[in-house]
Amino acid sequence: MSDLSTKREQLLAAIERYDSCAVAFSAGVDSTVVAKAASLALGDRSVAITAVSPSLAEGELEQARSLAKQMGIRHEVVHTAELENPEYAANAANRCYHCKTELYEQLLPLCEQLGVTVILNGANADDASDYRPGMEAAKEHQVVSPLLDCNIDKQMVRQLAAHWELPVADKPAAPCLASRIAYGEEVTTERLRMIDRAEQFLRGQGLSTLRVRYHRGDLARVEVSPSELAKLCDEATRQQICNQLRDLGFKYVTIDLEGFRSGSQNEVLPIESLRVIDR
Repeated sequence: MSDLSTKREQLLAAIERYDSCAVAFSAGVDSTVVAKAASLALGDRSVAITAVSPSLAEGELEQARSLAKQMGIRHEVVHTAELENPEYAANAANRCYHCKTELYEQLLPLCEQLGVTVILNGANADDASDYRPGMEAAKEHQVVSPLLDCNIDKQMVRQLAAHWELPVADKPAAPCLASRIAYGEEVTTERLRMIDRAEQFLRGQGLSTLRVRYHRGDLARVEVSPSELAKLCDEATRQQICNQLRDLGFKYVTIDLEGFRSGSQNEVLPIESLRVIDR
């Protein structure tokens, strides 16, 4: 058997051991692969649940519904209220811990109502070597990470998605909108909306991999792939972007010359805070 086939069978076997499951389903490639595997392994004893809040980017819920329909897995929606938690809104380095705690505490009663025995998430093997405070919340709530447990990394996740002909196989990583706000700057619905609309506008300009980072003083730090930096500096494009982002509420618009870096907000954290959660 090929390595892909071996990992696929391991993943299915890891999920088959449960009577039923709910997948925390964001429509990203990781959780979509877990949802597909759950559907294959458990059939109608599996359900995909998408959390909806102001930190969910526009269009993601619609894509989640479409993907669930394509995969043949039941889809439910739960509304979370992490912004009402002052510790989340304060936006310290462990913000994701409070977000995931809210998510899992909302999922638990719904799972009980649905008769589901375990919650699965989309954490993969690469996440074990990164700063992921949300994984601590998963551990506290007995949430299972089948990709991580099977040592399936991001590259293999994408290969599995392609194997199962899932349209998200090449989808760029799309963490929640709050991840764009610099640590220490309050997370608010207004700021999340500014970021979401700015990113939607930039994608409409033909840019693909990008982030609009929010910094103190309503400053936007735009990250795109290095190959697209020149496009941002075209005079007409540059002026259009500046005008649009100012209309959305940003007072300053800057371009990050290093280009897109996943997790670039973590670069300013002290090393002692970047501890890897022991699973």
